[in-house]
Amino acid sequence: MTITEVTNKATRKAFLDTARYIYRNDPNWICPLDNDVEAVFDPQKNVFHQFGKVTRWILTDDAGQPAGRVAAFINNKKAHNNPQPTGGMGFFECIDDEKAAFMLFDTAKNWLAQNGMQAMDGPINFGENDTFWGLLIEGFVPQSYGMNYNPPYYKKFFDDYGFVTQYEQITNHVDAHKPFPERFTKIAKWVMQKPGYEFKHLDASKIDQFAADFMEIYNDAWQHFENFVPIQRATILETFRKMKAIMDPNLIWFAYVNGEPAAFVVILPDANQMIKTLNGKLDLIGKLKFLYRRWKGVNRMRAVVMGTKIKFQKHGLESAMFIKVKEYVLPLNRYDEMELSWVGDFNDKMLALHEAMGGTFGKKHATMRYIFK
Repeated sequence: MTITEVTNKATRKAFLDTARYIYRNDPNWICPLDNDVEAVFDPQKNVFHQFGKVTRWILTDDAGQPAGRVAAFINNKKAHNNPQPTGGMGFFECIDDEKAAFMLFDTAKNWLAQNGMQAMDGPINFGENDTFWGLLIEGFVPQSYGMNYNPPYYKKFFDDYGFVTQYEQITNHVDAHKPFPERFTKIAKWVMQKPGYEFKHLDASKIDQFAADFMEIYNDAWQHFENFVPIQRATILETFRKMKAIMDPNLIWFAYVNGEPAAFVVILPDANQMIKTLNGKLDLIGKLKFLYRRWKGVNRMRAVVMGTKIKFQKHGLESAMFIKVKEYVLPLNRYDEMELSWVGDFNDKMLALHEAMGGTFGKKHATMRYIFK
């Protein structure tokens, strides 16, 4: 087998095609858009290149057939927040062959070690954790947009190599046609009527202000979580730009208390239902198919991220925002399911909210760590 670093147009294409080859007979896999994958590795499109570095490789067998791929990266803002400097490994794909898998792991490990790292987390993204993050370990069904999918046999590769699970990410599902539990609705209605409490959905013409509100809320809400790094305004604006093609402003809500930004929830229509027939290609034909699927509509939405300032937690703001979403969604008679993804097993408050909403288990991903010997 031969490991080749991705350095030119041909190897970039091979990196993308490797996934298509490995999943060619898997009906549950939905090919991510090539543009989305390549954007991660483009310094002009991924702000994380400003404070980090990344490289990637492809693996081929003796006959020149694809056998796997992997990427390794260092985020200098997070690398030194652990007992040992820790880099990242992701975009791992591999045939069902332990030797091939270990060659890929070794390649990522050796590059990270040469760059001063003593451990690697994976499979993760060189960016925020809302896309290309985690190893799927339960729920091997077609995933929603941005959620990693992989064969069940990957877990044994990670375990046998020596990776240890750091935390699990839980995704729950809510039936969009069913009313929320009575207690949940009662609390939400009470909160919505409180003086000084205001709820607004996203207004695309005021994106700069909403981005500032998002940053203020997010950086307050998540500040006490391990390895937290404040999100930057440029990252938020770039994320909103990427979402623009698929987002529905009426599914993105902000809560304010006496004019102060207090909480938000970002829900998106599931773009995977729009791109599942494109095989990753957003060329002219692909764009026409995408626009048709967008016009026709999809039946699943995904709650991508939520946040509530610490001082406003347990005020019921989240309940009220989801009621606002429900009031908009039900008359459309379009959506069958809302996916609540993903919540770390350490986030008891958010998991409790899922339960209060009547959520049922959907899938589970794991973020794992390997400490170099």
